[in-house]
Amino acid sequence: MARYTCSFTIAVPIARLRQLLVEVLQSCNLEMIHATNDFMMAREIPGQVSFAKLVTVEALIDKTTTTNTETSINLVIKNEELPLQVDNHCHQIFEVVKQAILENRDWQLVESVA
Repeated sequence: MARYTCSFTIAVPIARLRQLLVEVLQSCNLEMIHATNDFMMAREIPGQVSFAKLVTVEALIDKTTTTNTETSINLVIKNEELPLQVDNHCHQIFEVVKQAILENRDWQLVESVA
């Protein structure tokens, strides 16, 4: 199973972060399949790759470190594919999602750990 993680601290109120995060994931051709106040799950839309390569993105909003202006999120991007190559499909989607978060103009990135 391929699995990649990263963490971000973003200067945006938590109420606004949820909607922006949905938009970022949708811009990466991912569809939301579950969302709560502190957890979101999105997946790749079936049809482009084999079932084992379909990527799932889990986003955990860390409420323990959230302030009025900054919010931390932890992402886990995974699929059932064995990561036999460095540049596998899951890693490619990981890079797309990470880049979309880094380049989003609707928030200010405070910290990034990948």
